Amino acid sequence: MLLDGKKLLITGVLTDDSIAFAVAKVAQEQGAEVLLTNVGRGVRLTEKVARKLPQTADVMQMDVNSPDDVAAVAEEITGRWGRLDGALHSIGFMPQDALGGHFLDAPWESVAFGFQTSAFSLKAMAVGLLDPLKVAGADGGASIVSLTFDGRYAWPIYDWMGVAKAGLEAATRYLARDLGEHNIRVNTVSAGPIRTMAGKSIPGFDAISGAWSARAPLAWSLTDATPVGNMCAFLLSDLASMTTGEMIHVDGGYHALGADFRARPE
Repeated sequence: MLLDGKKLLITGVLTDDSIAFAVAKVAQEQGAEVLLTNVGRGVRLTEKVARKLPQTADVMQMDVNSPDDVAAVAEEITGRWGRLDGALHSIGFMPQDALGGHFLDAPWESVAFGFQTSAFSLKAMAVGLLDPLKVAGADGGASIVSLTFDGRYAWPIYDWMGVAKAGLEAATRYLARDLGEHNIRVNTVSAGPIRTMAGKSIPGFDAISGAWSARAPLAWSLTDATPVGNMCAFLLSDLASMTTGEMIHVDGGYHALGADFRARPE
């Protein structure tokens, strides 16, 4: 199997329609053992949804903005497994006053917290988990994968979360540069819109998702995150041993079109 024997940390599993849940499910189906994390009251929700996985996974508290939380998870991983073969960063948050048309008047305090949580946290997590990642890196390689929504473009209503995602993508490249010497790969997956709890919380989400299926060359499902889970599983596997610093699109090909010239009904 693709991930046979791999030890993986999966963040951000909140509901069974989340992308992180799809990654955890595919990872287990491909032979991995997973540990889940969430923060605050989300831990209880994650514990419930973890029972819907092929094998119920343990859940730990980890506020990625808390060095103590990240250190506790790293200590648990070292004691439990002695190594960490891969981690999924599925963490993002932007206050409502920095979304939905508030780009020009968003306060710095909101932007700063959203950027720290959604972009800087990738570096914080990678550094906090570095010791068990380095063990796996020295023994064939380790992989960090994050989730983005193509930060090269200005999307309707996405506003400062779009800026944070662009920062996440840049951080991916810099981490790939600095962690390569430890044989740790760092990549990000740009997924098309999925009707997750996080997606639906963005004001005007339908403004982005509504036209996606009509324009994407491949049929795109707004409710099935499995294709994204499959790509993340590939990047976490040894088959991606020489891929790092990349943003890979799983969006039905939407990103490839400069314009859609297909005829529309009158």
